[in-house]
Amino acid sequence: MRQNIFDKIQDQIAENLYLGASLSLYSDGHWQNYYFGQSQEGQPTRAGLLYDLASVSKVVGVGTLLIFLLQEGKIDLDCPLKSYYPAVADASLTIRQLVTHASGINPFIPNRDELDEAALRKAINQIQVTDQKAFHYTDLNLLLLGFMLEEIYGQSLDEILQEQIFNPWQMKRTSFGPVEGAVPTVKEIPAGIVHDPKARVLEPHAGSAGLFSTIEDMQIFLQHYLEDTFAEKLTQNISFSKARSVVWNIEDGDWLDHTGYTGPFIMVNRKAQKAAIFLTNRTYLYDDRTLWIAKRRELRDLIKAHL
Repeated sequence: MRQNIFDKIQDQIAENLYLGASLSLYSDGHWQNYYFGQSQEGQPTRAGLLYDLASVSKVVGVGTLLIFLLQEGKIDLDCPLKSYYPAVADASLTIRQLVTHASGINPFIPNRDELDEAALRKAINQIQVTDQKAFHYTDLNLLLLGFMLEEIYGQSLDEILQEQIFNPWQMKRTSFGPVEGAVPTVKEIPAGIVHDPKARVLEPHAGSAGLFSTIEDMQIFLQHYLEDTFAEKLTQNISFSKARSVVWNIEDGDWLDHTGYTGPFIMVNRKAQKAAIFLTNRTYLYDDRTLWIAKRRELRDLIKAHL
């Protein structure tokens, strides 16, 4: 019963994991929305709220566009990144390694938070690459792929995504931050400021995070994954390490999912025609990432079991 999901969310709010959340579940051919708690003190969660998607941005933006390009034959999984993006120093990196987080990149950047956009981009282009090619999630994989897309299209990433995805799909409230009227992700920081530090510096050039969106736009987004031909075979594992699709995680064979640091996650099962959207700002009061990962798993497993 869906009540089990609702009870779990209410329990997590009572445990002070987050103040509130927006939930949407897709089954039997339609979406149903549910709202819990508060987006901030004194502000009940409601329809139409803008949330920082954090790393969910990876699949909403760059990941989807890469799927298009791969299926059109305009890029190849096993070609070096340098073939499409000459500015990267390491010639061994391939598209497959980057989209499956098996690149061997050492993500450490000295004095990262002191760098401006140009200096941060230069540091990412020259990042150290090791021979450890097991799955290791890092934003730098998607940042490099975003830079590659800018090289291919000759536009900034925000312009590319608007023209190729958001405008055609009528996702009218999805864009890079900073934005006005968003749900705040940290109590002391003004609403609409991107939470992720690298994305905050790179702004419209960040392929790893930085997008804001609503539950309504996320429904439009996932509806295309449920229906369009481009998404027919995305549950095929393309990784030599952990099961991965193009940027998406693969769970239990038929589920694609992606999570974000500030609390959101999305899940889609095309075969079963099921999907879920969970948007929250769990970093608003405090940040216990380890605790949240465990509690998020409980909620996601309950949603999958119900759907």
